[in-house]
Amino acid sequence: MPEDTSAPAEVVELVGRTGMAGEATQVKVRVLSGQDRGKIITRNVMGPIRIGDVVILRETAREARKLSVR
Repeated sequence: MPEDTSAPAEVVELVGRTGMAGEATQVKVRVLSGQDRGKIITRNVMGPIRIGDVVILRETAREARKLSVR
């Protein structure tokens, strides 16, 4: 496994709140560098977040489960 697999990603869409108390936000991000550059994936993010923010992902292979509609 490579030592540095982190990659910056730009938030392109806010999908919704998730977690038992709504403490996380599910977002779609576009990976800006690395092997998966340009790929759009869904991730869960803690804390305040807006479209256009850049987050650092430890790895880009994993995606969050889709939110279910109840």
